[in-house]
Amino acid sequence: MIGDNVKKFRNKKGLSQDALARRADVHCTTLTKLESEVAKKPSVQTVVKTAKMLGVSMKN
Repeated sequence: MIGDNVKKFRNKKGLSQDALARRADVHCTTLTKLESEVAKKPSVQTVVKTAKMLGVSMKN
């Protein structure tokens, strides 16, 4: 669910995974795992940084 939302908002912004990872200051591998739901328990810090970069709240 989190991964689907990250991918949806990333695509809306027209960003690649690499571009979002750099801007959110997270590893691209971490973002890939987050989007593919491989990361079952992503760190709160990763989710917060990614959401902030995408301009969305944790509720979205």
